[in-house]
Amino acid sequence: MEDLESGLENEKRGRLQYSLEYNFRSQEVGVKQAADLKAMDSGGTSDPYVIVYLTSDMRKKYESKVYRKTLNPVFNETFTFQVNMSESTLVMQLYDFNRFAKHDIIGEVRLPLGDFDLQHVIEQWQELTAASKMEQERLGEICFSLRYVPSTSKLTVVILEAKKLKRMDSSGLSDPFVKVQLILNKKKWKKKKTGVKKSTLSPYFNEVFNFEVPFNQIQNIDVVISVWDHDKVTKNEQIGKVFLGCRATGNQLRHWSDMLANPRRPIAQWHSLQPVEEVDNALGLKSHFRLPLPGK
Repeated sequence: MEDLESGLENEKRGRLQYSLEYNFRSQEVGVKQAADLKAMDSGGTSDPYVIVYLTSDMRKKYESKVYRKTLNPVFNETFTFQVNMSESTLVMQLYDFNRFAKHDIIGEVRLPLGDFDLQHVIEQWQELTAASKMEQERLGEICFSLRYVPSTSKLTVVILEAKKLKRMDSSGLSDPFVKVQLILNKKKWKKKKTGVKKSTLSPYFNEVFNFEVPFNQIQNIDVVISVWDHDKVTKNEQIGKVFLGCRATGNQLRHWSDMLANPRRPIAQWHSLQPVEEVDNALGLKSHFRLPLPGK
């Protein structure tokens, strides 16, 4: 078994070309291109994209565009960090995008920046290695669809199912339910929730929620999907959440953009749940600000 695991870790995953550039105000990381990537799809290709972050601030993650059906993507994207990088480790992870399943990690590059002379521009290739086992605890995944019809101002959110949720009860299970909340101009607006599914980490909901959102407001809202564990005795606990809208990034922004580009058509996609504090910080939510519902 040890030989098998060692063989998987040493498996060729491809190469990544990157650049590092330092100035007095910021530090820039350039993701140039990748070559000879491991094929993750049955067709012998992958749909690669890159996530870039510093281990000193894992809440701030950058994400590249997705490049379809290629093992040699040319990214040419630059990401700027406003913090001191010299005492941190830079992580660049290549993933294979999949709309209907978990995104598989192809490999990663980890650079202890204290080992580099950042006074000079650095540009080089490096072999991808197996992903670190010290990655953040997984909270689970959720699948839902979005549909917007401009002519009727109707936004439809269908909560389909979730899987691999974090265990919240002493029994090793959870009693999950989902809240769908709309944020308008950074203020809480409308919300609805599903029923509770008892003693499961892979609940099936298939519940439909309709919201009236005028077309002139669709660019100003965020849709927040949060998964909760129901508890009769103590207060309900949040397991994790995601948000979509024009302020989102990565897979969440892609899903939102696909919905807007395909009016009247439901667009379904899986998303990995993110830590509650991380999402709330990104949204800039202030719980004591609340926008009244129309007609109230």
